[in-house]
Amino acid sequence: EPIQERFFRPHFLQAPGDLTVEEGKLCRMDCKASVSGLPTPDLSWQLNGKPIRPDSSHKMLVRENGVHSLIIEPVTSRDAGIYTCIASNRAGENTFSLELTVAAKEIQKAPVFIEKLQNTGVTEGFPVRLECRISGEPSPQIFWKKENESLTYNTDRVSMHQDNYGYICLLIQGATKEDAGWYTVSAKNEAGIVSCTARLDVYTQWQQPPQTTKPKKVRPSASRYAALCDQGLDIKAAFQPEANPVHLTMQPGLVESDDL
Repeated sequence: EPIQERFFRPHFLQAPGDLTVEEGKLCRMDCKASVSGLPTPDLSWQLNGKPIRPDSSHKMLVRENGVHSLIIEPVTSRDAGIYTCIASNRAGENTFSLELTVAAKEIQKAPVFIEKLQNTGVTEGFPVRLECRISGEPSPQIFWKKENESLTYNTDRVSMHQDNYGYICLLIQGATKEDAGWYTVSAKNEAGIVSCTARLDVYTQWQQPPQTTKPKKVRPSASRYAALCDQGLDIKAAFQPEANPVHLTMQPGLVESDDL
């Protein structure tokens, strides 16, 4: 007497839930269907009720353990929607659905300096700040180096700071001669890396130079104001607010010392 073959409608042993994937990344949906007889079910996928056909960015795989996968790479905004997996055989069918949300791709911009480090001088024993401003998306990591030595942690005297507006600062309290040298700040994120270097000079307390100095040179200039500015002097700070520098009597010769 022939044995009658029994057929059973498939059901899912494993099914994924709703997914959120960033645009441009890989999305994988795994499921496993089981039947208590033959034939094994056929699986198909739909997006918003329309069949999904395999192509260069949509692949359907079946592993030996019975796990079926829909792989989408790269994900685009057109892939967002309701996905339905249908398992069917001659006894019937079963389905499950999930929603795929495609998040906007993260904006990436390599770091750039809005304001670079500047060469700086400070009198020994006084505080000094090495400052710059950097932009980048996502917010870059900041690294400081003195000469070839990395500055990896803050101390009571030397500390590194940054805020949410891109301002970066290395603060030195009570500068010493050993603090003088070349300082480099680097900014790095997923899009790139940028660096900037500047020199810090530390001077001893100023003293009156001895009388036996080198002969002074006269700097010719048609404009007294321009001559003062050329020497790095702040003309506005040098005179009282109510004074007018144009009418002041200048010394007969404008001099510049090689020792300055």
